[in-house]
Amino acid sequence: MPLVRRDPPGAPAAPSRPEASPADLRAPEPERRLSAAQALAGRPGAAAALGAALGAETAPRVREALLCALIACGEEGAASLAAHLRAEEPALRNACVEALQDMPSCVLPLLPGLLADPDPDVRLLATEVARTQPPEIATALLARLLEREAHPNVCGAAVEVLAESGTPDAAPALRIARARFSALPFLPGAIDTVLARLAAS
Repeated sequence: MPLVRRDPPGAPAAPSRPEASPADLRAPEPERRLSAAQALAGRPGAAAALGAALGAETAPRVREALLCALIACGEEGAASLAAHLRAEEPALRNACVEALQDMPSCVLPLLPGLLADPDPDVRLLATEVARTQPPEIATALLARLLEREAHPNVCGAAVEVLAESGTPDAAPALRIARARFSALPFLPGAIDTVLARLAAS
């Protein structure tokens, strides 16, 4: 029978680690910030502090931990991640897109607003976030975008996603977009390719 080691009576308890505080996310030591991010993952109410820390973090390991912690925070984390789609740093924007793609149900309530954002760069990134939605949902969201979108790069990004996962329900919106951008050299041909695929599916 295996022996189970027991502490002798009266032995002092092992010291417990102090509970992480959002203030630890601003500590000068990267390891302390890393530990705080890991400890705050999924904690109710922590998403705002985690999101603020993400915007200022430069250490790759800590940034990755912050992204994972925000994913664990569900819809609150998705909102904090989505705020960084406006960040000036491309690497941060792309990291947040990938994180949001990993939580499709949590980001879904935000997608209509992101796809209608006044900033075309945010709308373009939102089409990438929509890529991991179920095909019917992605099609409905991107078709609504195509019906009104005036920026060719945003339309091109939406068409690219629909080429991969669109359903035939996207066809009317694709035709509207094709007519709007008929004078451009690249969009009409790309849309025709998607329409042909959808017609054959």
